Amino acid sequence: MKQQMTDGVDALIMDDRDHVVMALRDVEAEETIRYRDGEQIHEIKALDVIPFGHKLAIKALSEGQEVRKYGETIGRASIAILVGQHVHVHNIEGIRGRGDIAGKVEA
Repeated sequence: MKQQMTDGVDALIMDDRDHVVMALRDVEAEETIRYRDGEQIHEIKALDVIPFGHKLAIKALSEGQEVRKYGETIGRASIAILVGQHVHVHNIEGIRGRGDIAGKVEA
């Protein structure tokens, strides 16, 4: 894990390469959340309701762009994703273990 739990933060980033953070509590739409990246505290506005443990975009993603968490690709954006949007099955698709795209995507 990239950071330690810190008072006053609402989400965790796991790796410098990540496109998402994980909410440490339920977040309401339009709420400003904070996460620590090294010594810096970042603030972003949640555009959607984000349930505890779910992902929130910290970087804008284009449709088809790979999505990273833990420094690893966890899927591909099925639509464009804005900073602050909830990232889940409604806007990313898994790309590992899929026979329909086997050989088309690097693992």
